[in-house]
Amino acid sequence: MAKVPSPCVDVCIFKRGGHCIGCAMTKKQKKDFKALDGGKPQKRFLTDLLAEQRRLGGYDGWLASYRRKCKKKGVACPLP
Repeated sequence: MAKVPSPCVDVCIFKRGGHCIGCAMTKKQKKDFKALDGGKPQKRFLTDLLAEQRRLGGYDGWLASYRRKCKKKGVACPLP
């Protein structure tokens, strides 16, 4: 399975208790995502990140931004 694009949407401002205001990842999570091997672990990471975004609140626009990023890269969005 091919790699999926990073959940980063190029905001990278770490407030909210160390979480990025654009994607909700911490700096450690950004590093961890890059180290994941292949699509299945990356999809699992994205699913967990969506749950984290719901828990934190305020990330309603992230999925639309991520879908645009996937489209721009010519990759099908791995999320529903």
